[in-house]
Amino acid sequence: MSDAPITRIDPAAFRADPYPALAQMRANAPITYVPELGATLITRRDDIYTQEKRIEVFSSLQPDGLMTRLMGENLMRKDGGPHQAERRALFPALSPRIVRDHWLAEFHSAAVAIIEALKPAGRCDLVRAYAMPVSAEALKAITGLRSMPAAEMDRVSQGMIDGCANYAGDPAIEAECHACTASIDAHIDAMIPVVTACPDHSALSVMLRAGLPLDSIRANIKLVISGGQNEPRDAIAGTIWALLTHPDQLALIRSGQATWAQAFDEYARWISPIGMSPRRVARAETVGGVTFAPEDRVFLMFSSAGRDAAHFTDPDRFDITRDTGPAISFGAGPHFCAGAAAARALIADVALPLAFDHLPGLALDGPAPFAGWAFRGPLRVPVRWDV
Repeated sequence: MSDAPITRIDPAAFRADPYPALAQMRANAPITYVPELGATLITRRDDIYTQEKRIEVFSSLQPDGLMTRLMGENLMRKDGGPHQAERRALFPALSPRIVRDHWLAEFHSAAVAIIEALKPAGRCDLVRAYAMPVSAEALKAITGLRSMPAAEMDRVSQGMIDGCANYAGDPAIEAECHACTASIDAHIDAMIPVVTACPDHSALSVMLRAGLPLDSIRANIKLVISGGQNEPRDAIAGTIWALLTHPDQLALIRSGQATWAQAFDEYARWISPIGMSPRRVARAETVGGVTFAPEDRVFLMFSSAGRDAAHFTDPDRFDITRDTGPAISFGAGPHFCAGAAAARALIADVALPLAFDHLPGLALDGPAPFAGWAFRGPLRVPVRWDV
């Protein structure tokens, strides 16, 4: 392991709220080894921004990593030419132009149907009843797995991210992850002849046309699902919760002084749905006075970067008018989130305005607990509205 100073954490407390511990790390040991996670954490924004780009040292290639073993070697676990080749093959499904001209209308149509069906109930858990199916219907279209029910899309996504964060080696979590990847493979097999006969803009279709090997296509579809379901789901429900608990911020949007996009960007900085990204040390290197040895495990803590007081005044405060330019919520290097344009469109252009426009008197109806550090979001957001 590295010779970084050691910081101990309570795993349960870290899962419940990682931000106090991350603040102490930034202040006292910004590059620190955490035995409970078996990794060296890089916690300051500028260090992450710089080191994420140094793929020759902090490599995404992790043949023995959890993601590779459980999901296959996807483009996120590759560097350099192989990474760029697969990213180019996927790009036609996720480009800003395709999102604007093709996916946005489909996102909107599906979300309207979901929220109209909800309206008569007068109350719901926003995570399960709204954010989950809105995210899942968008992801079914983008991946090409249109035969997969929305609840199954949510299940397999959660199963994979739980598996990829299973650093304690819980066999039940690993078994569930394997069951989820098997379900995805079965749906891919069912849809290959469909998109071959009628090509479309989906990830499955464009990667088949690009000639990627089937193993790579399977791994990349799983990657898209692992990030494209839970993160928008959590950001939709979480941003609505944040606005309901900060009515002054919601009023700024209502009065035209701020936008839904600003609300989403600030939420992603404040409560990062993607809390970290793992790296493998490829060669010995010294950074910030810490010497890393080959094969060390490193976590780039994006959640910590978003609360770095060197870039954000009063960083623990939710303020949609702040400059979020320095935030690296979607990454900062060659592995910048390929689905960022789709996420922004789904959340800021569709899900947030629809919820407040179609559910009059929307208000919280109970506590909304949050959990997670590698991936973080609300477990439930009970709400009510006028019928």
